[in-house]
Amino acid sequence: MKKFTHLLRVRYSECDAQKIVFNGKYADFVDIAATEYSRAVWGNYNEVLAMGVDSQVVNLNISWRSPSTFDDVLAIEVSTGKVGNSSYVFEFEISNYETGVSVASAQVVYVMVDAVEFIKTSIPEDLRRKLVHGAPGVIVNHAGV
Repeated sequence: MKKFTHLLRVRYSECDAQKIVFNGKYADFVDIAATEYSRAVWGNYNEVLAMGVDSQVVNLNISWRSPSTFDDVLAIEVSTGKVGNSSYVFEFEISNYETGVSVASAQVVYVMVDAVEFIKTSIPEDLRRKLVHGAPGVIVNHAGV
């Protein structure tokens, strides 16, 4: 089954003096894709906040395989990994949309917190069910392709 996919075009300002995407920009790409994935899974994030919960990143790992350059379109596939009591994981596979070449993979660990006190709390059951289901087949196209 096809995973959730976010299409993103590399902008000139995201490249470094070597004319490739600066490594720190991949954290931005992952965060953008995670936001779109969360929206596809949970709907408007303000509704999550209205439930009295929020999420915080506690771990981010990125492994690079090949460079991206200005105007490349990246396909960022996102899926839910392990879902614990208060933590959950998003898995990312980043590839060049046109060539299919793998660019990077990433994993982000989030912890659900109370939206006021920012202390760890259990993931509400409704949100847990939606996380486990994910958003298979959803494509968000911010690349114009």
